[in-house]
Amino acid sequence: MLDRIKNIIGDSKYAYVRSFGCQLNISDGEKIKGLLKNAGYNFTDDETKADLIILNTCAVRENAEDRVFGIVGSMKKLKEIKPSLIIGISGCMTAQEHIAEKIKKSYPQVDFVVGTSAISSIPKLLLDCLNGRKFGVDIAEYDDFSEVTEQVRESKFKASVPIMFGCNNFCTYCIVPYVRGRERSRRQEDIIAEVESLVQNGYREIMLLGQNVNSYGNDFGEINAFPALLRELNKIEGDFIIRFMSSHPKDASRELIDTIFECGKVAKHLHLPLQSGSSDVLNRMNRRYTAEKYLEIVDYIRNKDPEFSLTTDLIVGFPNESDDDFQATLDIIKRVKYDNIYSFIYSKRSGTKAAEMSDFTSDEVKSQRMRKLLEVQREISSENYRRFIGKKMRVLVDDVSKKREGFVTGKSNEFIIVEFEGDKSLIGQFVDVKITDAMNWAVVGRKI
Repeated sequence: MLDRIKNIIGDSKYAYVRSFGCQLNISDGEKIKGLLKNAGYNFTDDETKADLIILNTCAVRENAEDRVFGIVGSMKKLKEIKPSLIIGISGCMTAQEHIAEKIKKSYPQVDFVVGTSAISSIPKLLLDCLNGRKFGVDIAEYDDFSEVTEQVRESKFKASVPIMFGCNNFCTYCIVPYVRGRERSRRQEDIIAEVESLVQNGYREIMLLGQNVNSYGNDFGEINAFPALLRELNKIEGDFIIRFMSSHPKDASRELIDTIFECGKVAKHLHLPLQSGSSDVLNRMNRRYTAEKYLEIVDYIRNKDPEFSLTTDLIVGFPNESDDDFQATLDIIKRVKYDNIYSFIYSKRSGTKAAEMSDFTSDEVKSQRMRKLLEVQREISSENYRRFIGKKMRVLVDDVSKKREGFVTGKSNEFIIVEFEGDKSLIGQFVDVKITDAMNWAVVGRKI
């Protein structure tokens, strides 16, 4: 089928692929580019020069959908200028049947719609368009992970590797289980083979992805399959670091934590989303752990290493969050002392149970709470980062610094931003840096 597309388009057609949202979506976008490359397309960052446009969408928040619809609407003019232009919409948005129907009825400039697990059907949909079909759609749920699909990766030294797809948790605020389906794990041998190939090709950071990586292998009936996978990947020869996200507290076992400490190539950092410090709010979120249970995990980690790097996600203003609920969140932040937090004011998401809940908390109060949360965390981060002064940190250089001329920036093993004097020749390399100063968002040092 790819050869048939090649014969039709020749060697001078360009594709524009834009991915929105999480790293899983970005990884999907890289797979889409792999398919298009094998179909004969070149790539452009200028949509006005494209012969094919694919928007790989996110559905986590409604404003993300609104943004995409705005972009799709603006592409009507592009289609008028170039009638041969093919426009496709993929990703989490399109996995919702009513959205696919809305696109078909209201956006005639769109030629095809494809769901999150139907990426491998893009060549067929594209071929149909090239042969004159006016609209195609495939939003079915498949178990085909397209193991042989080449990816056009955005980085030459950092690679994301999905290990599972979907989610079984059904948090009341989250649309993901409805748009990505139930949990399906890839085979361990396929993941290992992919990572081995990446390391052989010079990749230095491997980010394992899943909506809940801790439940990897549950659909196989295996216990502690994720720690076992980490241990196998740790055996691969080469100079690289293993990271993973996201990690659900209800499945963060002691075996997982022991594995992080015992495996030299696994980063000494854990992103452990709390969402709220109130057990009552956690119950209404259907998170299936209490604040006390969460702190037991933290205590187990801190007993092994008091300075271990922890980051988290927090939602401020979940429906009917009281002052006491919010204070409970602040109390945990002060106790755990996260190196960084990713915080969001609750946003109603149609199709979720939380969207049906009444809410007596005003937007003004939610904004005040967010400001307080950030203020507390800035103080904690400023204090936390000082613990690295005088120490050596191993840094994978990402880019030149946008804040300091003549400096480069990267992430340490602990997932801390590090800046030091250097040039772009260091990008993609591991560098040992002695830390000389600390701020509330990064540390600064000098190359050893």
